[in-house]
Amino acid sequence: MNPRFVRLAETGRKAVSFRIDGQVVAGLEGDTLLVAMLCNTDHVRESEFGPEVRSGFCMMGACQDCWVWTADGQRVRACTTTVSPDLDIVTDQPGASWSNLA
Repeated sequence: MNPRFVRLAETGRKAVSFRIDGQVVAGLEGDTLLVAMLCNTDHVRESEFGPEVRSGFCMMGACQDCWVWTADGQRVRACTTTVSPDLDIVTDQPGASWSNLA
């Protein structure tokens, strides 16, 4: 995974491991899921309307662009969810595919 963000400061906080699409990655204690994901990957989720990927937009919980899902299907906002060791995130909406809409 190629990261979209590069962390320049606050590197002394405790690491928190979690999963993105089955792969173990690390964020830092206090990171939002959005920041931690973009420090590890180049996008936040797959678009439900086409083959494009999404990377968040407003960074404050208003735009609907950073929705991701837990492995058990719960929808969460990456920009307002804090990382924790129990997070197991999937970037493609469970049971949905844009190609099924065509």
